[in-house]
Amino acid sequence: MLKSYGELFIGFFRAGMLGYGGGPSSIPLFHKEAVDKFKWVSDEEFGNILAIANTLPGPIVTKLAGYIGYRVAGVLGLLISVLATVVPTVLLMGLLLGSLYSIKDASWVVGMTTAIQPVIGVMMFVLAYDFIKKSWKGEGRILTLSLVAASIIALQLLGIHPALIIGVLLAYALLWGRKNKQQVEQQPEQKEAANK
Repeated sequence: MLKSYGELFIGFFRAGMLGYGGGPSSIPLFHKEAVDKFKWVSDEEFGNILAIANTLPGPIVTKLAGYIGYRVAGVLGLLISVLATVVPTVLLMGLLLGSLYSIKDASWVVGMTTAIQPVIGVMMFVLAYDFIKKSWKGEGRILTLSLVAASIIALQLLGIHPALIIGVLLAYALLWGRKNKQQVEQQPEQKEAANK
């Protein structure tokens, strides 16, 4: 169990330290640690955790760390994971806030900030592309493309808050998923009845 605590701290501390730009840009780093490196959750589970975490208030990274930490090592795992996620920000803010403000207009700081933005964009695109591929396989091409198009229109053209869109999609998934599950469960019974 001590190994799990150490791995949780290292994994989430590393993601927290490298998570430049806030929560959404950190998600691919958390994915890399939780799914690829330590295999605490599957790729599909990570997507589900991310969807649920987006519907709750508060920073996304602490919700991801808290849930995964709890799942791996209980309440102490939750506390260690959240602490490991928050410590880098607290340390860096405490140490650098005064000096950072005085150099925020320096050309190298502006250049660093500008240079990192495309990298963050690519990391987020890769994660989104993986989610779309999974949806494509699970839900089919037409439904996936419809949901992507509807989400883009709702977010970009209509200015609807992302939490509302996520809530609507979760409600749809719950309702449609139940109907679909009932249909799948009824199919073997119907085949048995037809074979008699």
